[in-house]
Amino acid sequence: MIDTHAHLDALDEDPGGVVARAREVGVTRIVTIGLQQALDLADAHEGVYAVVGVHPHEAAVEHDLGELRRLLGHPKAVAVGEIGLDYFRDYAPHDAQQRLFAAQLDIARDHGKPVVIHTRVADDDTVAGLRNFDGTVVLHCFSSPHLLPIAQQRGWYVSFAGNVTYKNATDLRLAASQVPDDRLLAETDCPYLAPQPVRGKKNEPAYVLHTLEALAAVRGATPDELARQIDANASECFGL
Repeated sequence: MIDTHAHLDALDEDPGGVVARAREVGVTRIVTIGLQQALDLADAHEGVYAVVGVHPHEAAVEHDLGELRRLLGHPKAVAVGEIGLDYFRDYAPHDAQQRLFAAQLDIARDHGKPVVIHTRVADDDTVAGLRNFDGTVVLHCFSSPHLLPIAQQRGWYVSFAGNVTYKNATDLRLAASQVPDDRLLAETDCPYLAPQPVRGKKNEPAYVLHTLEALAAVRGATPDELARQIDANASECFGL
């Protein structure tokens, strides 16, 4: 099994112990998010890969995107992300977020890398920004069921986090039942969004198994079957 989206650098303990606990339960690969620190973690731990990019929360200041281009030359840098738009927290002006988003999409296109998308209360502008991007797209921490038709139309990957297990997440579970087999991913987004069985704890990659169980239940599959499918999907998506 793979955790396709983790923030190992945001955990308040040694990532080595977290990675070891994940392996003990069969989570043998982890994709961690960030910049240089994500690559450092990928270098330090077998089975850990990095997605590198500048989050929309950081769009209020200028960024040296030449550094991002350099990082993408690393063999364990598998995608650009998480990038996109966030109008909920509103930490950066919308126009600045849109410019940063467009610039990073151009970099992903130039490097032939997938993009991992963060969108919150900005779905229409996110879709507009992706209109001319023909590369591989992952909708991370999927929480907008109305985006499912365009995701299906465009062949985007749809990744579910621990919130799909929450008692009031009926609409998310319905969406999860409708994602094509070859476009489904699972993640923790740790240390955030711990699944229902461990809610209240700091999330970690080992807990992706709870999300897997919820997805398997709504899709009429066994967890083992779905784990193999998601692992294959991630390998195809990220070129692992």
